[in-house]
Amino acid sequence: LQWADKASINLLSQLLVESRFSRFLIVGACRDDEMGHDHPIWHMVSTVRNLGMKAMIVKTSLLDKTTMNAMISDILCLSPRVTRSLSDIVHHKTKGNPLFFSRLMISLNKEGVVQFSLSRRRWVWDEEKILSRKVPDDVAKLLTGAICQLSPDVQAGLCALSCFGASVDVSIVEILERYLDLQLKSSLEVAVKECFLDKINGRYTFSHDRVQEATYNMMSTKERAMRHSQYGVAIYSDAIQSGRTDELLFTAMDQINLGGPTFIMDPEQRALIAGLNLQAGKKAMDVSDFLSASSFFDYGMSFLKEDLWRTRYDLTLALFDNAARCSYAIGDHEKVKALSEQVLTSAGSFSDKLNVMYYTVSALCDASLLDKAIQKSVWVLSMLGEDLHQATSRENTLVLIEETRATLRDQGA
Repeated sequence: LQWADKASINLLSQLLVESRFSRFLIVGACRDDEMGHDHPIWHMVSTVRNLGMKAMIVKTSLLDKTTMNAMISDILCLSPRVTRSLSDIVHHKTKGNPLFFSRLMISLNKEGVVQFSLSRRRWVWDEEKILSRKVPDDVAKLLTGAICQLSPDVQAGLCALSCFGASVDVSIVEILERYLDLQLKSSLEVAVKECFLDKINGRYTFSHDRVQEATYNMMSTKERAMRHSQYGVAIYSDAIQSGRTDELLFTAMDQINLGGPTFIMDPEQRALIAGLNLQAGKKAMDVSDFLSASSFFDYGMSFLKEDLWRTRYDLTLALFDNAARCSYAIGDHEKVKALSEQVLTSAGSFSDKLNVMYYTVSALCDASLLDKAIQKSVWVLSMLGEDLHQATSRENTLVLIEETRATLRDQGA
């Protein structure tokens, strides 16, 4: 939950406070050391509690010696008394970190330091070798070391998968194999056997988010950008040929945008990608996902060069208009102001400026800056031939607003 955006948290809050859901349970996990006091999740917890509902926070701690010994005893099918010396060493090495513990046990087994003895019909281990074994001081180094022990093909498969986040559908992997001539599935199956991945319901999922982070960070910034761009183009190409544009557009654009404009040198291709971001942003707005839509519009602008208003006027205006609309919808009034200023400076006609001026006035009203909103509205109307300069006092303006509303009601508007 530490990565959850405000819109997602608001959705959870609505589900919890909706009265018709009398039996509704949400279980979430987060790293509280990565969350500030102003994180939306804490506000949600406070809201839920104020409404009389239960919100329990369970803080998990590191494994103590007794718990770790019980786990090792269960894993090796030996009594706790027999495994105590092993568990004491493992606890000393891992400091009780569960992820450290699981990866270390797998590593010790692969190295033959902990193995099953056929002659003794039980698990045995070499305590001296375990004691002398060096263990990295953080999880990232441990996982990176474990991944580096895999074959180059498996490492490449994990790197490809890490570009898509925590999980990816098998169909996306198949697209990459077809368009980029990669052999990924066989390598990923090995990663599943090595416990770096899980394969559930047609999706490859990293066994832990730290595994995904460690794999992704093994690549340089340049390599990551190149991979994102290649994968995005491949997915979009498949979407066009298969007629699955609606289904794959978001996935393709997410990858292309993560790659950024650095490796797209052709101005025509940049304009095409900017247009696709406009398309993706509009689709996101259709389902009221204004945060994602805003991101698509921002990326679209980033793919256009500095002279975007001169060379791609219509596309640029559409991106700025829709970006301003999204910014207003999510309450980012400062961004509305910044976008509006650019449009007011660069737009070629007064009519092309009307949309952003509408969002600017709306933002001023939301901020209770009614005098400024009225002044700007009067100026806009005067530019449209409606001279209201003699009626710009607050009282007269409010009277005119009421008269306008009455007229609209009479006309059925």
